[in-house]
Parts: sequence; structure tokens; C-alpha cells
Amino acid sequence: MRMVFGLVLVLGLALAGFAVYMAQNYMSATEAALQKERAMRAEIGPLKPVFVVTKDLNYGDTLTPEDVRQIPWPESALPVNAFTDEKVLFPEGAKPRVVLRQMEMYEPILAAKVTEPGEDAGLTTRLTKGMRAFAITVDVSSGVSGFLRPGDTVDVYWTGEVAGRDGEMTRLIESGINLVAVDQTANAELTNTQIARTVTVEVTPQQVARLAQAQATGRLSLSLVGTHDETNAEVVEVNSAGLLGIVKEEAPEIVQERTCSVKTRKGADVIEMPIPCTD
Repeated sequence: MRMVFGLVLVLGLALAGFAVYMAQNYMSATEAALQKERAMRAEIGPLKPVFVVTKDLNYGDTLTPEDVRQIPWPESALPVNAFTDEKVLFPEGAKPRVVLRQMEMYEPILAAKVTEPGEDAGLTTRLTKGMRAFAITVDVSSGVSGFLRPGDTVDVYWTGEVAGRDGEMTRLIESGINLVAVDQTANAELTNTQIARTVTVEVTPQQVARLAQAQATGRLSLSLVGTHDETNAEVVEVNSAGLLGIVKEEAPEIVQERTCSVKTRKGADVIEMPIPCTD
């Protein structure tokens, strides 16, 4: 009986020691995790709630309260113009906003990607203050074979005849012009290639006058500028003769032979007789 009691006692002590060991390991792991979290929070800094979308939204979609939620975001890395106040994002009594640029799930909602409350996703919302929209007629060749997208940058070339010059000439008239729409869409997230009939550019009132005059007197062609190209285009002008290397021959100068004469009078008549020039 005593032997059984001794075995039970030893087993109990072993189990108690194992429980204490496991508890110490758990507390050590928990403390290490807490310290790691505190270090991470100290590195990240304070958090601030920011509104994100809960599903993919495309150009023209209406933004509703069911499409958003608030999540904590590091205040030091908070995007500019991100919405942090629900009353600002959804003003009381106002109509909903409309998406201007595609947004992925859990992407922060920025002011640049949605319209003002009640506004549609029309062209006027994409124009910079003081700028105007001007439509240019294009085809498959002048419109870069359908590779133009809203948001692209283009150079504009004019081709036509100039009075006093032989043949047609082509000249760069505007460079670094921003496209705001292709045909009747301002959606910059288009993926399919389409042959446009018109493109709309964002220009100043002075550029509107230049482009209108150029389009009325000749043909306009567009040249697509690379995304990271910051080169300032120089004045470019090419005519037919220069393109083909034709040099216009100058007419030979005609030298008139000098003549000398002497006049004599015979009665009422005056007679002029040629003589060799002495000087």
C-alpha cells in the first residue's frame, strides 16, 4: 500500500513539475511576443483610421457606405488626401461620389480618385483650373494606331502648305499635351485597343486658338510621348524638298554687255553712233 502511495506521489510531483515547466515556457513565449509587438508598434508609430474600399471598383461606379470600411493605418505613411472622417467622405444629405480611377480591394480612398459629392465622372472634373478641353480629329495613322489612352502625353504636328514655299511642310506646334479623353470616354483604365476618331486634349486658351487654326488649315498628327520622358522637344520643321534632299537651282545671272555711243546732229536730225567704251 505504501509502495502504491509512493508511486502516486512521485507521479503527481512529476506532473506538477511538467505543468510548471509548460507554464513558464508559455509565459516566456507570450512575453517575447509582447515585446516584439511593442517594438513593432514603436517602429510603426501611431495609427490612424482610414477608409478603404472593400471590393474592386471601376471608373464610373458609385461609391456607397457599403463599399468602404475603416482600418488602422500608420500615420507616418498615410496617403495624401486620404479620407479619415466618414462625414467628409459621405456628407449628410449629399448625393454619393463617383469613382474616377480604378481601385483595388482594401486600397485607401483618395480625393483624387473620386468626384465631389453629387458630381458625375464627366470631363469637367478632370480639367485643371484655367485649362480648356479641345477635340482633335484623328484616324488610324494620326492617332498612333489606337494606342492612345486618357492620361497619355502627346506631341502635335501640323502638315500643310505655306504660301511662298514649294510643297507641303510639317512642323511641331505643341509638345507635352495631356490627353483627357479618347472619343467619348475619359476612363484611363482601358485595356483594349480602339481606333479613335477624336481625342480631347487639355490645353490653355492660347493653345486652343493655335490648334483650331492649325486644324482648319492643314492636318494634325499625334506622337505618343513615353511615360518617363522629360525631354523638351525642340522646334522641328521639315518640307518636301528638305525631306528628299532636293536643292533648288538658282537662275544664272544675266550680265548685260555695256555699250557706248556718241550723238551728232545733222540739220534737224540727231544721229546716235556706237563707239568703243574707253573707261
